Amino acid sequence: MKFGGTSVGRPERMHQVKDLITRSTEPTLVVLSALSGTTNALVGIGEALAAADKVLAKDRIDTLHAHYLNFYPELLASTSGRAKAEGILKEHFEFLNILLKISFNEAIQRDILAQGELLSTKLFHTLLEELGISSMLLSALDFMSIDENSEPELGKISERLKAILAQHSDQRLFITQGYICKNHRNEVDNLKRGGSDYTASLVAAAIQASVCEIWTDIDGMHNNDPRVVDRTRPIAEMSFDEAAELAYFGAKILHPASIWPAQLHNVPVRLLNTMDPAAAGTLIKAEVAETGVKAIAAKDGITAIKIKSSRMLLAYGFLRRIFEVFESFKTPIDMITTSEVAVSVTIDDLSHLEQIVEELRRFGTVEVDSNQAIVCVVGNQVAETKGAIQSVMDSLVDIPVRMVSFGGSKHNVSILIDAQYKVQALKSLNEGVFTW
Repeated sequence: MKFGGTSVGRPERMHQVKDLITRSTEPTLVVLSALSGTTNALVGIGEALAAADKVLAKDRIDTLHAHYLNFYPELLASTSGRAKAEGILKEHFEFLNILLKISFNEAIQRDILAQGELLSTKLFHTLLEELGISSMLLSALDFMSIDENSEPELGKISERLKAILAQHSDQRLFITQGYICKNHRNEVDNLKRGGSDYTASLVAAAIQASVCEIWTDIDGMHNNDPRVVDRTRPIAEMSFDEAAELAYFGAKILHPASIWPAQLHNVPVRLLNTMDPAAAGTLIKAEVAETGVKAIAAKDGITAIKIKSSRMLLAYGFLRRIFEVFESFKTPIDMITTSEVAVSVTIDDLSHLEQIVEELRRFGTVEVDSNQAIVCVVGNQVAETKGAIQSVMDSLVDIPVRMVSFGGSKHNVSILIDAQYKVQALKSLNEGVFTW
């Protein structure tokens, strides 16, 4: 069971989480995110230290400390519980204050970012102790690891975690941190933004859990973006492939990488609402029978790159050499379309854009379009469903379309448009492809 930042962000919500985990009839491993707002605050502290602005860093540390000093008295009622919480805060904020006196580097930044999950799990475990609920606090740093390419080492994670759990076979409730891990240099590291979902899926796969529950503040995966589109609805069931497409292309409820570990070991994933536990949510599993358009998502911050070369495009190995440019700068490609004289690709990582464009100019004329958005229409066998593509394109008749890609996946049609049309596209598709 994984609970996000909003699910543990207030004392009363931590008590709700306690109620949810204690009603389980199976042995349960609970993954917690940092309290909402904490990771952003820790990023700010790191940025101030990196800029050598010790005054600003100290102010940000004190502001975050004050938040926790207000938090724990509302969470805990007993003198002993509060005394333990005071000790926890003292330990972690002393660590942050010590950083004001030493040289800053990237390893320290990662140590800073780890403090949020360590704080939330220790405070939550203290609450369980106060209430007499037997549980064990596990450090994710003892089993969660990534390799030199920042990829999780699932085999090693499974081996370590199973060994730890086997030593405590009489215990039925375990608490651990999302997001944080050790890297190949045995330094504290993390699974990047949204990594607590990833942790939960990796843990579920590692121990072959009966189910991986992702608890957030929304009742499942919706069929469109409820922040900008009216009349969206939660999806009852979807396949791993559909969920992976939606997560990658913008559905914020789920971390894009968090599907494959569960899919690899066929662990069902449930998306549930901490604020409304009775809501059915969304079940993600290996296969679903329903075909056609199921959901729409959009991904911002896309840049399109077109390489035009009438003399080289059809030459043997041309596309391989194009892709090698992106590979050399470790920049993934989202979409690709080709014609007789040009190839267009999209990227969302712009950290090496200038170097990539410079390299691509060896092959032909290069055009760059920024501020684009990918609108992704997802459904089981959507590309093969009669009339589905027609209804998608009819819905976008008033919107200039830059690229279209489908056929690479049975579950996805991707459309590239200027970002200014994103909300209009989501609303038009909502009316055009769903039967209300």
